[in-house]
Order: sequence, then structure tokens, then C-alpha cells
Amino acid sequence: MEFTEYTTVTGIIYLAGILLLGNWLLKTSFGRNALADSALRPNRMPAYLPFIPLFIWLGAVTVLITATQKLLPDLSDSQKAMVDNCIFATAAAAITIIIVFLAKATFLQGLKGFGLNVRTIHKDLFAGLLNLLAVWPVLTVVFALTVQFGKLIWGPEFEMQQHQELELITTYSQIPLRIIIAVTAIVVAPLFEEMLFRGLFQTMFRSFLERLPFWQRVQNKTLTAWLAIAVSSALFAVVHYEPSHWPTLFVLSMAIGYSYEKSGSLFRPILMHSLFNTASIIMVLYGI
Repeated sequence: MEFTEYTTVTGIIYLAGILLLGNWLLKTSFGRNALADSALRPNRMPAYLPFIPLFIWLGAVTVLITATQKLLPDLSDSQKAMVDNCIFATAAAAITIIIVFLAKATFLQGLKGFGLNVRTIHKDLFAGLLNLLAVWPVLTVVFALTVQFGKLIWGPEFEMQQHQELELITTYSQIPLRIIIAVTAIVVAPLFEEMLFRGLFQTMFRSFLERLPFWQRVQNKTLTAWLAIAVSSALFAVVHYEPSHWPTLFVLSMAIGYSYEKSGSLFRPILMHSLFNTASIIMVLYGI
């Protein structure tokens, strides 16, 4: 009975996703016209600015985790995981606040121009869910292809490594650890990563392309937007430590980046990211 119910729900999700994706492909001429009406986000942001919070975050997390390991060498594995997640969450939250101030100072319309307009949250939640449904079948195919290529290259023993946080949440049953992992994955990481990679990097790449003299002659707003999405998505994927996850993360990031360019709202990619992480946690906990 449970298996039948699971397959029915899964089938409905995939069918809905395929229909949504097919409808989008037809309406946008396979994406060629998808971002023809996407508005620019006027800003005074120098090209190097997004790298500042990225490097501060990477440096702070590395230094703090290394220092903790030296100061507290006798921690158990579960305690170490708890401390590491607290460090990550605290550092990400602090850098998120810095990003907000940077956006307020460099976007001509302030936080509204950055995409933080609370009046759009209700609309972004529904649209984000639909966008995630549309890309879900593609993510599944990319995941399966990655596994098959991995087996061809590294042999039949190749297995996709589980995300470190998902592995922790299944390995340890301590409620405080599971709570901090869930809060980090569902709230902190989506806020931080979307503000950084979509809000700053994607905007910077698009603005940079728009200012190039030879690119101005192209006058193709859709191509410019897609290139900015692709570059920021590649960067988003490679900062995650497990290379086998990069193809799936890249495709997910492309969909998230598209939602930002299409809507101009950062809440839409944040909600998509949060929903994806929530679904991943639920599937791992219930062995789906």
C-alpha cells in the first residue's frame, strides 16, 4: 500500500513537471524568447565586489573550523559536526547581512532593485514551486546520467556521494544536530547563497556583459541573461565540494537563475532553493 501511494505521488510530480516544462518550452521557443522581457538591475557594482563576501566567507569558515579542531581535539564526530554546522550557519548569516548592506549601497533602487520586496513573497512562493516542479524531471535525468557516466569512467563500483549534510542527518539521530542542519539547509544557506550567487554574481556578470563594446553590438538581451545565468551557475556548482554533484547543481542553478531574471525578485530563487533542500532532507530521512 505504501509503495503504491509513493509511486502514485511520484508519478504525479513527474507528470506535472513534464507538462510544465513542455508548456514553457513551447511558449518560449525552447528558451530563446524566455528572457526577452527581463529587466536590467541598474547598479554601481564593480566587478570585483561579489568576490569579497565569497572570499570572506570561505576564509572565515576555514579558519574557524581549523581553530576549533586544534582547540577542541577531543570532540566526538557528532559534536564536531554540530560545531562545524554552527560555524557555517553563523558565518553565512553574518555575510548575508554584509551582502544586504552592499546591495543597498550599490543597487540604484536599493534593496528593491536587488530583488528584496516583501510584497512579492506570496507570488514568489507559488511560482517558485512551479519552477521547481518543471525542472525536477530534468534534475532526475541529469543525476542518472552522471551516475552512468561515472560508472563508464571509474568502473561499475562508482556511486554518487551523498551530500555531506544529508549524510550527517542520517548518520546521527541527535535532535539538536538535526535541527541545526535543517535550519542551515532550509533557511540560512538559501538566503546566503542566493543573495551571493544570484543577487551579486549573476547581476555583476550580466552588467559586465552589457557594458562590453563588442557585446553591445549583439543587442540580444536573452542571450546576455542566459550567459550570466550560466556563468554564475558554474561558479555556484564548483564551490560545492563534491564534483559528482556539479552537473545536477548546475542545472538546478540554471533554473533558479532563470527565475531571478524572469521575476526580478530574489525571494523566488530563495524559496526554490529552500524547497529543494527541504525535499532532499525529507527524501533522505524517509529513505525515498
